[in-house]
Amino acid sequence: MGMDACTIRERQEEWERRILSSMAALSANSKGRLRPEEKCVIRTDYQRDRDRILYSKAFRRLKHKTQVFLSPEGDHFRTRLTHTLEVSQISRSIARALRLNEDLTEAISLGHDLGHAPFGHAGELALDELIRSYDSSARYCHYEQSLRVVDLLEEGRGLNLTFEVRDGILKHSKGRNDLSRSTSRSISKSDRPMTQEGELVRIADRMAYINHDIDDALRARIITFDDIPQECLQILGTKISERIGTMVIDVIESSLKAKRIAMSPAISHVVDTLKEFMFKNVYIDSPAKGEEIKAKRMIGHLFHYYMEHPGELPPHPDTLDLENIKQRARAVCDHIAGMTDRYAISIYNDIFIPKVWALQ
Repeated sequence: MGMDACTIRERQEEWERRILSSMAALSANSKGRLRPEEKCVIRTDYQRDRDRILYSKAFRRLKHKTQVFLSPEGDHFRTRLTHTLEVSQISRSIARALRLNEDLTEAISLGHDLGHAPFGHAGELALDELIRSYDSSARYCHYEQSLRVVDLLEEGRGLNLTFEVRDGILKHSKGRNDLSRSTSRSISKSDRPMTQEGELVRIADRMAYINHDIDDALRARIITFDDIPQECLQILGTKISERIGTMVIDVIESSLKAKRIAMSPAISHVVDTLKEFMFKNVYIDSPAKGEEIKAKRMIGHLFHYYMEHPGELPPHPDTLDLENIKQRARAVCDHIAGMTDRYAISIYNDIFIPKVWALQ
């Protein structure tokens, strides 16, 4: 390997030790993988994880999964894939400024939403209700499903990612909680990501979706500019680039002072205010959500169909007994959760919609 025995990966690991902050997770110190494997001579473990996620089929399917607007016809509305890329961009910008591990940050960002169902949170709610109806101890939530994708479902054996990436994926979600609660030291260790890179993705996810969903809601004329709390715009800025820039700078400055990922109380309050505005005006009972009841009904029909016809399910990578009603429900849930919006519609049409017959 050139003038010395060190591999390129080892040189990068040494660079991390010399350059990165004491807050950063070093790839050489990773807790490892579920299954031991030989190290790459070029890439660090976190770079390898990022590449595995990027090249996965689950990642490619995100381009046809709903963010907010179901199967939007406009070319400029966000999908789950563009949301993921925006989270990655925001996370990496902050990570670089704080000298955190950009590769770990990027891997968590790219993998955090792999488990989302078709039709966004409507699909998530539908699958959760359905699987509980067959197994009261089960549930469906996208962050647990994201981990299930990378641990088991992708490629029939999982991606065998590092512990730190898996932890960040599992613990990225805040639900409707305020950012002030999400970044509080009072959060239990079991709910908090083990790395600062994981904490960063938790905040960047909120920063990304609040801003791009406002942008999309304005484009769709669900809200007007005057509807948005004006005090928030006065502090953050009127353009999406200004709002994100203000938040990014605030996180960088606050984190440097706190020696951990943080956002100032003032900006955190503004972000929480915008979040609540979006829930009340866009995410719940808005024209953008008008088709969700149809999406949930469609998923329900598909779920019950596969429960009654388990032989039509694809082979499952887990050793599930389809004669067992609870395990069958899990297999059906995994199958539908992996569908894109358009594939779910296509399968629904094939199963339930009569085909026109014509004499050739």
